[in-house]
Amino acid sequence: MGWLYLIADFSCGENVIETVLAAGVDYIQLREKDISSAEYLRRAKRLRQMTVNCNTKLIINDRLDIALLSGADGVHLGQSDIPVKDARTYLGTGKIIGATAKTVEQARQAMADGANYLGSGAWFPTETKKDAVPISEEVYRAILTEAPIPNVAVGGITAVNGRKPLECGAHGLAISAGILKAEDPYFEVKKIRRLMAEFGR
Repeated sequence: MGWLYLIADFSCGENVIETVLAAGVDYIQLREKDISSAEYLRRAKRLRQMTVNCNTKLIINDRLDIALLSGADGVHLGQSDIPVKDARTYLGTGKIIGATAKTVEQARQAMADGANYLGSGAWFPTETKKDAVPISEEVYRAILTEAPIPNVAVGGITAVNGRKPLECGAHGLAISAGILKAEDPYFEVKKIRRLMAEFGR
């Protein structure tokens, strides 16, 4: 079973997040920017409450401290965050660590250092990260070969264009605006699920 991985913040509204959780996503990553640490923790704890009665794992972007204090299932670390190796030493084996890997070298290193999964992109232009550098299919396939742990494709993915990374072998799709800004987020989740099912994900 592949992963439908939602990247969200509270700007879309709690009701939209609740709708998407009800539709069924495997992971939800809380990624907040330009707010205080206190507010980030408050939102993380709120999202932990929202995920407690569903099968969705809660991942916190960037912040190891927020992940620990909120009781999240894990943390996602970018290349400029705390190194995966240090995070794994601190967290032990019980928590999930995801890592951003845009090159084969980054992917190999993250896997060796104890990452449970990788996020690789950007597949398409994205509103969330204006400066995101596109990834080629060739590089993505090489990452999958060289770092054989689950990999979620990320970057501007929608139900319309998500076929391409799945054809390349993506384990799952990481989506933000493609779900949260859809006219009907619940229906959009179901549509993406059907697409993933075509590839046995």
